[in-house]
Amino acid sequence: MKLSGKTAIVTGAGSGMGRAIAKLFAEEGARVVAFDLNEDAVQAGVDEIKAAGGEVLGIAGNVTNQTDIDNLVDAAKDTFGSVDILVNNAGIMDNFLTVGEVTDELWDKVLGVNLTGPMKLSRAAIQVMEKQDRGGVIINNASVGGLFGTRGGAAYVASKHALIGLTKNIAATYGTLGKIRANAIAPGGVNTNIGSTITAPSELGMRAIQGAGEAPMGEPEQIANVALFLASDDSSFVNGDVLKADGGWTAR
Repeated sequence: MKLSGKTAIVTGAGSGMGRAIAKLFAEEGARVVAFDLNEDAVQAGVDEIKAAGGEVLGIAGNVTNQTDIDNLVDAAKDTFGSVDILVNNAGIMDNFLTVGEVTDELWDKVLGVNLTGPMKLSRAAIQVMEKQDRGGVIINNASVGGLFGTRGGAAYVASKHALIGLTKNIAATYGTLGKIRANAIAPGGVNTNIGSTITAPSELGMRAIQGAGEAPMGEPEQIANVALFLASDDSSFVNGDVLKADGGWTAR
C-alpha cells in the first residue's frame, strides 16, 4: 500500500494509461479522483475501482476549461481532505501533421490539451500542495515525442517537449526550493485507444516516424507501474527527471 492515505487526481482516467494508473493507485491505497472528458468512460472506471474495494470519485470535465479544473481540485480537497498527487495524463495526437500542414485550430487544440491543461492543473494543485506539510507530487505523462523530432506531428512534438520543460521548471522551483516533486514519463508505443484518433495521417509525417523503426508495444499497466514509482516515496530523491518507458525503441 505505497499510496495509503494519499489523494491522487488522474486526468484522462477513462481509458488507456489513465485508467490503468487510477486502478493501480487505488489498489495501492490512494483515494483516487478520476477525471475524463467522457462521462461514461469515467463511470466505468469508477465502477471497476469500487468493485475492487477502492476509494474513488469520478468527475467528467475538460482539462482546457478553467472552471472544470477549479471544480476538480476543489472536489478532491473537499471530499478527501488533500491533493497529494496529480497525474497529468490526458493527451491527444495530431495525425502526424507537419508544420506546413497543421492548421491554427489543430495547433491550438493540441497545445491546449497537452500543455496548457497540465499547466493550469498544476497551478491549481500547487496552491493546495504548498500548504500541506507533506507537499505533493506532480507526474506529467509526456512522450518520447517530447525528446525526439519524429514521434509525432509538429503540434504533438512541440507540446510534449514543452511539457517536459514545464516539468523541469516545477521541479527546479517548487521541488528544489520547496516540497513538491515533479517528474515526467516518456512512453513509447502503448496499446491504448489514442491510435484510433489517427484518422488522416500526413504522408510526410508518417515517412518521418517510420524512419525511426518499428516501436515495441507496451501495455497501459506497464506505464502505470512507472507512475506508481514516481508517485510513491520510493522515488523521494527523484525530481525533475524524465523516465523513458519505450521498450528500448529510442535506444537503437
